[in-house]
Amino acid sequence: MARMASPARKSKPATIEDLLAIPEEERRHEIIDGELVQKAQPSFTHGRGQARLGARISDPYDRPSGRRGPGGWWIVVDVEIELAPNEIYRPDLVGWRRDRVPEPPKEWPVRIRPDWVCEVLSPNNRSNDRVRKYRKYHRYALPHYWLLDPIDETLTVFRWTEPGYLVALIAERGERVRAEPFEAVELDIDELFGDADEDEPTEG
Repeated sequence: MARMASPARKSKPATIEDLLAIPEEERRHEIIDGELVQKAQPSFTHGRGQARLGARISDPYDRPSGRRGPGGWWIVVDVEIELAPNEIYRPDLVGWRRDRVPEPPKEWPVRIRPDWVCEVLSPNNRSNDRVRKYRKYHRYALPHYWLLDPIDETLTVFRWTEPGYLVALIAERGERVRAEPFEAVELDIDELFGDADEDEPTEG
């Protein structure tokens, strides 16, 4: 009589200890759905989009309110956030409102839910940002989620609602937009992916 094959044993979900076991200089990893996932090495266009968008948002917003711009936010790049024990992400850009988080988070990973996250898509990891992390950001009620896509050269802005994320804005090359929650800044999409020919966008 043939023996029944025993069901495959599920591996244990990855934890913060698995993350810390990776040498710091090699640690470009996240834990998504309990799986240890290596982030794609950033390309030139990825890095430039991250830097340009980060500069446009940080300059007027990453300061106390009322000082040379709207202020009122903490804005950082490439910092680990923990939404749950088996959900530890490293967004390309992430922000917290200072009226909710008066002091800059000092713990690692940061366990305070962000108010805004932006992921810059890479060819090898697009499904993580567009599907897996998208679902978890919604599950944990992250209010604002942006996707910057250097391949399609688009910016997509999502707003949290209980049934699912609402697409608040999609912008492409040739457009200037004001995207929530940073409406005080006009973003030139050409500037994020190339060199804008016109003057720098203004605030206000």
